Amino acid sequence: MIKPALAVSQLTMDFGGLRAIDSLDLAIGQQEIVALIGPNGAGKTTLFNCITGIYMPTAGTVNLTSPQGETHRLNGLKPDRVTAKGMARTFQNIRLFQNMTVLENVMIGRHCRIKTGIPGAILRPPKTRREEKDVLRDSYAILEKFSLAQYVNEFAKNLPYGAQRRLEIARAMATEPFLLLLDEPAAGMNAHETNELDDLIVRLRDQEHISILLIEHDMKLVMSLSDRIYVVDYGRKIAEGTPDEVSKNPAVIKAYLGEEVDA
Repeated sequence: MIKPALAVSQLTMDFGGLRAIDSLDLAIGQQEIVALIGPNGAGKTTLFNCITGIYMPTAGTVNLTSPQGETHRLNGLKPDRVTAKGMARTFQNIRLFQNMTVLENVMIGRHCRIKTGIPGAILRPPKTRREEKDVLRDSYAILEKFSLAQYVNEFAKNLPYGAQRRLEIARAMATEPFLLLLDEPAAGMNAHETNELDDLIVRLRDQEHISILLIEHDMKLVMSLSDRIYVVDYGRKIAEGTPDEVSKNPAVIKAYLGEEVDA
């Protein structure tokens, strides 16, 4: 039996007297696209922060398993170590290095795969120089995949909004993840940009052979590209299943989807 790329078991997160995540179970299969939905304040981003090492969960376990079958327990690992294990994420609010070029933003994403240490960076032996050339070449290739090569030397802050969103995903992919977490990637996008994002996410799964977990409020996007959906409310999982199953679930309709599903 193939282990899931991500297995979250009985995850709990308390902030003082507030329980933001309550004994939540969740699993993402290898090369699966899974959506996490729920009302504002339901605990979705808190869950992402627990999974990626920003928060230390109060209880529960988070296990990450590579396509080769190597499993790592992520509890207690810092975000950079979580990234090195094969998980990358984007944020609800774009977090680019605005005064750096598009190419430099992606090159920073390659940092966790660079073997050169401080001595190599200072002395710059032939091995270090070769690695620098490889980073430059690989970063440009990523920009081409994301249709961003035309902006290569442009400051990130000068890109159109949709391109900034793609750049953030490109930077995450530069870390060579096998699991990608997207926090509201369609936020602020127009219909055309959202359709392009839909195509991009499916292409990443199919061509890069990665698993994807996304938080998203755009139900049309969620229903069109998700293999499965988890629904949370007040930090608890209230439903899971295929898009069709979730859209017909009375508890989901009451808590979140409402008349949008009935229309």
